[in-house]
Formats: sequence, structure tokens, C-alpha cells
Amino acid sequence: MEERRKINRVDFSANSVIVDRNTQEKYYGQVKNISPLGIAITVNGDTPSLVGKDVIVVAETLIMYADCIREDEDGENRTVAFCSKKFTNDVLQYLFDHIGSEEAI
Repeated sequence: MEERRKINRVDFSANSVIVDRNTQEKYYGQVKNISPLGIAITVNGDTPSLVGKDVIVVAETLIMYADCIREDEDGENRTVAFCSKKFTNDVLQYLFDHIGSEEAI
């Protein structure tokens, strides 16, 4: 039996911030497309590799906890693909501790 429902990514244009949870480094990019299960963001080519990193992505009204699973070269830029993860209590606590502070995402 073929599954009739599909979750496809749709084009979505928004500025974004990617925060590496381990180093607290912030990287800025432009969202390329999005789905409930993942997001693709275009970043500058000089952004360090994010593959395998545990990150929090903020794009307009969206906050996603994710793993970076792939990077594709695109001229001077790179497209970075993220797969969403379920929020854990420590990640939620991190967000609550940093929202509204000078160290906010």
C-alpha cells in the first residue's frame, strides 16, 4: 500500500540564526526551505562545517532543535540541511534561561 500523505519541504524565505549548543557560536543565514521534519539554510561559505553539530535554529517565529545532516556547496555559499529533533528538558531550560537576556539567541 502506498502512503498518500507526504511531508515535503516548501520554499520559505526568512533570516535565521543557527546556534551551536556546545560552543554557543552563532551563524547567520537565509532559510531556503522548511518542513515539520527539517529545514535547509544557506550560509556564507566561510561558516565552519556544521555537520554532526547539535544546534538550535531560529527563523522568524520558528525555533527548531536539530542535527546538521548535510552540506552542499553553492558557489560562495553553502546550503546546510538540518533534521529536527525532539526538545529535551535541558534544551528547553537553556532556551528559557537565555530568552530575554543579553546572551539571547
